[in-house]
Amino acid sequence: MKRRASTTLAKHRPASARKRPLRAARSINAAEWQARVELAAAYRLTAMMGWTDMLGTHISCRVPGTHDQFLINPYGLLFEEMTASDLIKCDVDGSKLSESPYEVNSAGFTIHSAIHMNCPGADAVMHCHTQYGVAVASQKDGLLPLTQMALTALSQVRYHDFEGVAEDLNERERLVRDLGDGGMLILRNHGTLTAGRSIGEMFARMYRLERACKFQITAMTGGAELNRLPDEVVKHTVAQGRFIYGEGGRGAGGKLMWAALMRKLDRESPGYAA
Repeated sequence: MKRRASTTLAKHRPASARKRPLRAARSINAAEWQARVELAAAYRLTAMMGWTDMLGTHISCRVPGTHDQFLINPYGLLFEEMTASDLIKCDVDGSKLSESPYEVNSAGFTIHSAIHMNCPGADAVMHCHTQYGVAVASQKDGLLPLTQMALTALSQVRYHDFEGVAEDLNERERLVRDLGDGGMLILRNHGTLTAGRSIGEMFARMYRLERACKFQITAMTGGAELNRLPDEVVKHTVAQGRFIYGEGGRGAGGKLMWAALMRKLDRESPGYAA
């Protein structure tokens, strides 16, 4: 009976707590391996949410204990097949620090390295080209104060003008400037980006931003007149969002949401921790 109970416990243990594969355990410390597992989870969950653009977007995180190293996806793998050991470790110049038959997406490196290196709270960065995110990014007025989801996000939303495919290293300074102290960046005519102190916080911010964009585009469909909120209600709700999702707020960090999402992933797309 004891042996059977032990087997059951092992079966239901979160993937983030499972043993590392021997090949990874020999060369990667525990903190980096945990970051790899959570980043691979973020890739799988992004695919599950329908936020992918084939090979065209990227999620990264800083290697724990370092300032100038980060993990990013190998260019050539779909998000749905990502595993912890697939991720590539790079330095700030985009040079690979871990073995991989794949290369790093240069545009992804341009965006992510700038933010990791110059935004102290950006230990994790996520960039998407979603249907609704790109649609809002292509609208002159950007994210409108139409819904509760938008209003509670607006205090963190910033904008960056489109300059072409992000391969010019000179664009990095402007990306950092435009993100500023916000955790959400709408890249005009391009897509969306979120940053956070953890992978969970980054992902929770993208979820909120994506939902706000989806609600806006859906509300505009059919040409019905939109219900514009009074200015005082807009200001009040934006302030509420700043309190709820700011430092110390009950929604800060996305910890509960992230833990729940990883349990969901264990049930529906196991194998990411390999």
